[in-house]
Amino acid sequence: MSAFRFELEAVDPATGARAGRWHTPHGTVLTPAFMPVGTLGTVKGLFPDQLRAVGTQKLLANTYHLALRPGAEVVEELGGLHRFMDWDGPILTDSGGFQVFSLAGLRDIDDERVVFKSHIDGSILELTPARAIEIQQQLGADCIMCLDECPPADAPIEQIAEAVRRTTLWAQLCRDTQARDDQALFGIVQGGIDQSQREKSADKLVPLDFPGYAIGGLSVGESPTEMYRTLDHTTPHLPSEKPRYLMGVGRPEDLVESVLRGIDLFDCVMPTRNGRNATAFTSTGRVKMRNRKHMRDDAPLDPACECPACTRYCRGYLRHMFIAGEMLGPILLSLHNIAFYHRTMSDLRVAILEGRADSFRSECLAAWESE
Repeated sequence: MSAFRFELEAVDPATGARAGRWHTPHGTVLTPAFMPVGTLGTVKGLFPDQLRAVGTQKLLANTYHLALRPGAEVVEELGGLHRFMDWDGPILTDSGGFQVFSLAGLRDIDDERVVFKSHIDGSILELTPARAIEIQQQLGADCIMCLDECPPADAPIEQIAEAVRRTTLWAQLCRDTQARDDQALFGIVQGGIDQSQREKSADKLVPLDFPGYAIGGLSVGESPTEMYRTLDHTTPHLPSEKPRYLMGVGRPEDLVESVLRGIDLFDCVMPTRNGRNATAFTSTGRVKMRNRKHMRDDAPLDPACECPACTRYCRGYLRHMFIAGEMLGPILLSLHNIAFYHRTMSDLRVAILEGRADSFRSECLAAWESE
């Protein structure tokens, strides 16, 4: 693990927000940071050079989906994810644990394994903790994740407790399987919104001494208030000297609120999925690009943004792209939304270093009012 190091530069005294540097074999990530999601080895519709140009430092890809196609052995044969994707920066792969939640109707689970029925062709994919690590070692990402069980937000406490027990069991098995020293394995804290279960999960994982810790099982149906309260209780149980990753979150306001609760890394499909569906995140709130009021608008989408969508095109043109069904519209808005997320994290990092994270939050929440 000598290639990995988390350097904590500042902690905001009023909130606990952190600014740091996560050193990996493929570069250093300035935190807090957002990771665009490239589930199948690509951020939909965008070239790696475009992602780099708007500030992307690290990407996420998915073990379950890549194991189904093209297959982990194919990615390995073709040089690993970095070469396969033409991305020379850090990459994180999820273990397939989220699909335990999202594909609940297509899988069976016990202490030994998760057995998925492929959503593509009905074929069977079996993930044991060891197999999840083996696949991720074949893929070759810098950061890899333990296999975990992610219960829904409304699960009964007995199911949540069982998921915590199984996630702890699997974490040890994943730790025992890992063989590559150029990959940082993150443990995942589960427990729903139950404080005692979150505490139990964290307290069982910390002695395993993972290089980083993730908080999973949030943004799966609970309210923002419940999510923030869970983070308030969970992050104090995680090592301060290691990176903290909140999985699958979320809205810009969720990122800001979570950073102020001690989170360093994020991923979510929201910026690109919303971009493909004609919704832009801007410095003054969300903009629905299909709205008729934008038809003759020659103003930029967001004057505060320097991405191509904002510097080269007007709102009227962007609306036209979506109304006409042209693929350039989703591409431009996806790129813009990623740029917005990165700028938000970069500006928040500066605010943390300057000791004004709380006022930054107030300014953002006041400005992000939907049009």
